[in-house]
Amino acid sequence: MTINLQKQMCLALAVILFFGISACRKNSTTTEPTAAGPPENTERQHPEGGATTAAETKFFKGSIGSALGLQMKLVRDGEKLTGSYLYQKVGKKIDVRGTVDKDGNVTLEEFDSNGKQTGVFKGLWKQDENGAIEIAGNWTKPNGDKKATFSLHEEPIEFSHGEEIVAQQIREKNKKLKYEIDVEYPQVTGSVNPNFEKFNQTVRNLMNRKVADFKKEMTPESGGEPAPEPGSETPSESLGSDITSGYTVVLAKDDLISIEFTVSSYSAGAAHPNSYTEVINFDLKNGKLLKLADLFLPGAKYLQALSTYCIQALKKQAKAEGADAMLDDDWIQKGAAPDLTNYDNWTIAKKGLGVTFDPYQVGPYAAGPQHVLVPYAALKEIIKPDGPVGQFVK
Repeated sequence: MTINLQKQMCLALAVILFFGISACRKNSTTTEPTAAGPPENTERQHPEGGATTAAETKFFKGSIGSALGLQMKLVRDGEKLTGSYLYQKVGKKIDVRGTVDKDGNVTLEEFDSNGKQTGVFKGLWKQDENGAIEIAGNWTKPNGDKKATFSLHEEPIEFSHGEEIVAQQIREKNKKLKYEIDVEYPQVTGSVNPNFEKFNQTVRNLMNRKVADFKKEMTPESGGEPAPEPGSETPSESLGSDITSGYTVVLAKDDLISIEFTVSSYSAGAAHPNSYTEVINFDLKNGKLLKLADLFLPGAKYLQALSTYCIQALKKQAKAEGADAMLDDDWIQKGAAPDLTNYDNWTIAKKGLGVTFDPYQVGPYAAGPQHVLVPYAALKEIIKPDGPVGQFVK
């Protein structure tokens, strides 16, 4: 009897210990709920056009104030912005950092090399009709003084190895011969690929040649403006000669780069400047300039296809302008005819081939240059599938 009682007491004690230990384990593993962390593929919403899963690098070109041109590089990570900008005529980078909120409001503070804040950009981040980002607003000193408007437009630069495009300038004033040179051209930096340097050299050669030709025309021996007699005064308000040039990056990828230059030259005494277009379409994969024929299948009637589309587009544009239209059928039929000289100025964009018709080509000087984007869908039957633009044809 005593032995059975002892066994029962031991069994009861074992049961008590078992449940006690279980309760302790349960308490030791139970914690307060924690805030859930972001999922691995969290998307960052952008105020204009969707989301991204990683930081984006964007390049901008524009102006501040009435004349100062600038370039800006911004890295956007959610609402955070970091980067730098420079005035093209100065070339020294200035650091910027700030934010863009869900409504597209941008605040960017700028700092000098010593970390001192020197200004602030406040503007609006939005997309244009082609999906490119525009930022516009006002720049001021940190205390709000010296307000100046600024405007930036995204450049389609998509290099994948850290390359950048910077503006270089040729600027010169000659008081004796009364002329001025203000030429701007692009150069790729940050690449070890020799084909990028071939592109740089091609651009430099083009612009140096234009400057040399202009200066040659300005010398008295070439019939240019004669040098003043010794001791004579040149009125400061007298109008001299000049050449100016700017550029637009139409496309910049690892394998292709397409640039359009707008050139304007004026000779003293002329009725108006002479404005025209130059283009460089460069195959970075093979290190060579592209010809229009390189884009199409052998034997393809690409000039006819381009001409048919451009004539229809220009006539449609003239009809839409009604009585104010400066283009007429005769100008258009001649200037956009399927002749190679009519299609010197073409560029490569993601959505199609851009064609520029200079003043006097499809309309009078007052009408200015005319632009037509020929979509790849209109050319897909004759585009070379493994050629430079085959990647854009769907």
